[in-house]
Amino acid sequence: MAHCVTSVQLSISCDHLIDKDVGSKSDPLCVLLQDVGGGNWAELCRTERVRNCSSPEFSRSLPIDYHFETVQKLRFGVYDIDNKTPELGDDDFLGGAECTLGQIVSSQTVTLPLMLKPGKPAGQGTITDFLGKSDPFLEFYRQGDGKWHLVYRSEVIKNNLNPTWSRFSVPLQRFCEGDSSLPIQVRCSDYDSDGSHDLIGSFQTNLTQLQGTPVEFDCIHPEKQQKKKSYKNSGIIRVKVCQIEAEFSFLDYVMGGCQISFTVGMDFTGSNGDPSSPDSLHYLSPSGVNEYLTALWSVGCVVQDYDTDKLFPAFGFGAQVPPDWQVSHEFALNFNSSNPYCSGIQGIVDAYRQALPQVRLYGPTNFAPIINHVARFATQAAQQGTALQYFVLLLLTDGAVSDIEATKEAVVWASHLPMSIIIVGVGGADFTAMVELDGDGGPLRARSGETVARDVVQFVPFRQFQNAPREALAQAVLAEVPRQLVSYYKAKGLAPHKAPVIPAKDPAPTPKN
Repeated sequence: MAHCVTSVQLSISCDHLIDKDVGSKSDPLCVLLQDVGGGNWAELCRTERVRNCSSPEFSRSLPIDYHFETVQKLRFGVYDIDNKTPELGDDDFLGGAECTLGQIVSSQTVTLPLMLKPGKPAGQGTITDFLGKSDPFLEFYRQGDGKWHLVYRSEVIKNNLNPTWSRFSVPLQRFCEGDSSLPIQVRCSDYDSDGSHDLIGSFQTNLTQLQGTPVEFDCIHPEKQQKKKSYKNSGIIRVKVCQIEAEFSFLDYVMGGCQISFTVGMDFTGSNGDPSSPDSLHYLSPSGVNEYLTALWSVGCVVQDYDTDKLFPAFGFGAQVPPDWQVSHEFALNFNSSNPYCSGIQGIVDAYRQALPQVRLYGPTNFAPIINHVARFATQAAQQGTALQYFVLLLLTDGAVSDIEATKEAVVWASHLPMSIIIVGVGGADFTAMVELDGDGGPLRARSGETVARDVVQFVPFRQFQNAPREALAQAVLAEVPRQLVSYYKAKGLAPHKAPVIPAKDPAPTPKN
């Protein structure tokens, strides 16, 4: 018969342990011993101590080599630990039980009564031993300067002897310093919450070998290999896919000609207050500024550098607009619906100052019309199949979104397009809905059930930056845009272009009331 040996993990739990401590429950620990012949028992390992518990489930499993061809007698002893010494002779014995490893392997779960001595039960106490599986994870190391340097650690796959780990990516320079022949060591270990992970096995390879996928490697435990001549491996690691992909940065796309089309939407709802009153968020101070303009300047001055002609469409929403005084959620700040472009950020500021006394602040606060407006033109850009035009919509608002469900649908649409949405909340209103749009509570889901394809919304409350430099707000607001741009083009498989191309401008359809 072929020699059969493998390492197994025993998980231990107990119920109804007797209490040895006065005024509290015991602090149990379980020790595993194996019969070594001649009436002698050798300790193999022990669990951690669980404080003040009569029905513990020990988190530290007990490893033991299983030999099919031999009878392996095991003894489990449970002790109440009240001191820091490793000896168990001065600790209270809470009971013990004996069985064979074959019994556990064949049954997978064995529950035994705890005995203080033969014929004397330890109350109603029981111990349950079940065959636990490993919690494996992988670590990749590259060789350099005579040392092994960790370059990647995988997730832990709980209770699984046949795990499938997620795909991952590592920069080529970090992985092997660009040298496909550089030695790479892969270690597979069994996770332990206290950090004392047990090595399952390892192997050595290089990028050239890994690229020959699918490819298999014997996972070798050095000590077991030395002790047992018949040892083959502790498992097999199968690499299904390994490939080198070009990774482009935000700078690569910008230098390749990608233009950032910047659109502004400003809140003119009645909750802002009468613009002639100093209490209004739209009130222009003697210096001609307010929170809306401060936020606009902070963000706009950064974004405008990435648009060649610096002509930006700017819209207002939530106001009654002359001459018919109908409420509009998408009116041009310069009142020219066929050409809503403003020259630079200063042009938007000038249009805002001129529009403010000509409209009546009203409501409600609807985001969907302007988001959908920009999304239509982002759709046209997406259909071109190039990385030449990306849209950034800046929404400046003072309150909660009235058309939240329609806005969610609009954001879901935008998440499939070359588009980002920045929301700056001015004033001290409740911005709970904005946080939801930003995805802080998890991926945004529309009423239709569809979730966002990627994160495209960034919300920042202006009040957090009232006493900070202007640059601080811009940095917080724009921090996610480069990542969002790269993630979109990467998902579409679009590389940067070599020469800059200036895209056609948004012809701005007639706004809907």
